[in-house]
Amino acid sequence: MLLSHPPDRVMAVRKSSKKLPVYQLRITLQGLEPLIWRKIQVTSDTTLAQLHSIIQAVMGWDGAHLHAFEVAGTSYGQTELDKLDDLESDQIELRQVISGSTLKFTYTYDFGDDWQHEILVEKVLSYDAEAPYPLCVEGQRACPPEDCGGTWGYTELLEVLKDPQNPEYEDRLEWAGPIDPEAFDLETVNKELNTLDVPG
Repeated sequence: MLLSHPPDRVMAVRKSSKKLPVYQLRITLQGLEPLIWRKIQVTSDTTLAQLHSIIQAVMGWDGAHLHAFEVAGTSYGQTELDKLDDLESDQIELRQVISGSTLKFTYTYDFGDDWQHEILVEKVLSYDAEAPYPLCVEGQRACPPEDCGGTWGYTELLEVLKDPQNPEYEDRLEWAGPIDPEAFDLETVNKELNTLDVPG
């Protein structure tokens, strides 16, 4: 489910005319088969706080829960309920944490459902002045609904919704609505990205 982001998720940033390197990142939601993943391109001056908003948009989360990045053993992110954005992650740019030895890191969203995302740096690309960064270039399958109980809860939910005879079917359908786990619309995702004020 793709939702418009509230104002606190749209962060003003310095617009740069420099031809910075571009990272192609593959974001994979862990613990589910078949895989749910997105491939994005972002400029290297994107902060971790901005990457959080980008991941929320491309995956289809709605930003209602806490999050954290784990990079080379260090955690960054929104760790307190009364803080809209962690200052540290707002100051750390990707080019400061990505190196030859750090090409993979994790993003956790919702510490209750514990959605773990593996982020892999697939390529370092040259800046394209015509590209509308951040950009989603590929992806597969829909994001689970919020608050469904993590990987186990989502798997169970899909099983219930496959069987109208299941005694929980009506309640689950009313709560989650119809779900197409194979759905993914690249154009819609990129329109959502265009609503964010991030480096481009």
